[in-house]
Amino acid sequence: MVILITEFMDEQAVVRLRQKFQVIHKPDAFAQPEQLVDELANADALIVRNQTKVTESLLRLAPRLKLVGRLGVGLDNINLDACKARGIKVIPATGANAHSVAEYVVVSAVALLRRLPAAMQGMQVKGWCRAESSDGREAPGRRLGIVGLGDIGCRVARLAQGLGFECTGHDPFLKQAPANIELLSFEDLVQTADVISIHVPYLASTASMFNAKVIASMKPGSILINTSRGGIVDEQALLNALKSGQLGGAAIDVFETEPLPAPTELARLANVIVTPHISGVTQDSNQRVSGLIAERVANELHQLSKG
Repeated sequence: MVILITEFMDEQAVVRLRQKFQVIHKPDAFAQPEQLVDELANADALIVRNQTKVTESLLRLAPRLKLVGRLGVGLDNINLDACKARGIKVIPATGANAHSVAEYVVVSAVALLRRLPAAMQGMQVKGWCRAESSDGREAPGRRLGIVGLGDIGCRVARLAQGLGFECTGHDPFLKQAPANIELLSFEDLVQTADVISIHVPYLASTASMFNAKVIASMKPGSILINTSRGGIVDEQALLNALKSGQLGGAAIDVFETEPLPAPTELARLANVIVTPHISGVTQDSNQRVSGLIAERVANELHQLSKG
């Protein structure tokens, strides 16, 4: 059986797959996967991250395809209806990168409260800038509002509570909050949180969830963190709020268009942390995610071969 991998994957996991299957690993193929006509025609399984667009047209090039392994958890780059119609099983790496995302959120929250990006920029531009860099805020007593209380959102709460944050949450699918999280309406959470972290999938109902009106209703000087998906936050409205001082800072790891076609203006601001969709990607999480998907894809293919 043939496995096609179109994005980067931990090499040890690839080696393990090669011991049992024919593996074609082309980590840069995500940009134009439709050009892999021969590889797709023979593929029994496809392994992707978030940049390969598994569209209906791509699936038509892969008549033997039985599985799609996702090196991550978001599935917005995969046409799930088309996969279901073909009987193609989609396997996400649920939970394998949850800690790395949660860690990124809490580290970013503390760094922005302490105004560390501004202090670093000040040291680079002005030299010694102690006086203007001494007005940071601490975690104890500050409210961290978590929008979406799945695995990652709950991990964020546990890490944040260890530093003294008071955690509130909003999740329309929960009737009872997890331990030590106060469940609020979306409006109440937005208006009362010192830091807001977003953990919802990109859907029609969450597109522009944080639009200009919602951002304007946030607590003055508060911080917005998005490690979920681009398009959930209106990037222009966010930029305007940061420039005006309505918001005290932001950490943005995801964008509506990825990769970014040009450097984002957000990166020029001293109260912003901007990263290229890496909150869930570390050496450790890559090994966990890759190992989990390699194991699950291998097991599924073995079961199919027996059938």
